[in-house]
Amino acid sequence: MDWQEVSGNWALIPRYPKGIVHFLGGAFVAAAPHLTYRWLLEQLAEQGYAAIATPFVNTLDHQAIAETVLQSFESALDSLRTQAILRRRYLPIYGLGHSMGCKLHLMIGSHFPVERAGNILISFNNYPASEAIPLVQQFNFSSAFNVEFSPSPAATNQLIAEKYRIRRNLLVKFKNDNIDQTVALNKLLQGRFPEMISTKLLPGNHLTPLGQDINWQPGKEFTAFDAFGQWVKQEIVYRDINQLKLEILQWLQPLASV
Repeated sequence: MDWQEVSGNWALIPRYPKGIVHFLGGAFVAAAPHLTYRWLLEQLAEQGYAAIATPFVNTLDHQAIAETVLQSFESALDSLRTQAILRRRYLPIYGLGHSMGCKLHLMIGSHFPVERAGNILISFNNYPASEAIPLVQQFNFSSAFNVEFSPSPAATNQLIAEKYRIRRNLLVKFKNDNIDQTVALNKLLQGRFPEMISTKLLPGNHLTPLGQDINWQPGKEFTAFDAFGQWVKQEIVYRDINQLKLEILQWLQPLASV
């Protein structure tokens, strides 16, 4: 499998996909999701899930971003089906978001009649612009300037509580993530679909989903130093993100052994 650019998206398609994962990343790493989230997305593709990652550049207008990424994703789907790359007539579609990507999936699921088998929301973040954008804190803007995301955090919460329509959801929070707001999101979603919300607390931090491959090349003779390098790779780099991968796959296909 190789990554391919399709209608402004990056797609990784297994030969016989059993589902589609639409991925949206965090605010400052979303411009090249096939690189910043490569390991996780490639692992899902190896298990049979077509990964379609939609890049975006963050602005204050999150509503416009949500509309744009949805249009881009649907354009990629049409193109892949036209090319017969996605051959099956029906494949379940799952939203997968990290940080700001969660907010975008929640907005898409609230504003648009999309068909989703479920959403996976990792490290949800819904802070106001004054806390989310470091530069805003450095200046004393007068009240005449509205330096805030649209919709605002309060409006986003109200939208979710009243209109979010994706019933099945997996929420993931990491133990060492001090900017995560999954607990608040869980309360909102429990109010809408109390029997369909799963929440997982996993080891890791806000950057765990970005875990990257370390290409450790041992010397001609495998030494104790090489063994230590392999241990670092498996136990430190991969331990937390591998647990995330297993939880996602278990939720995607709960009756199958992972």
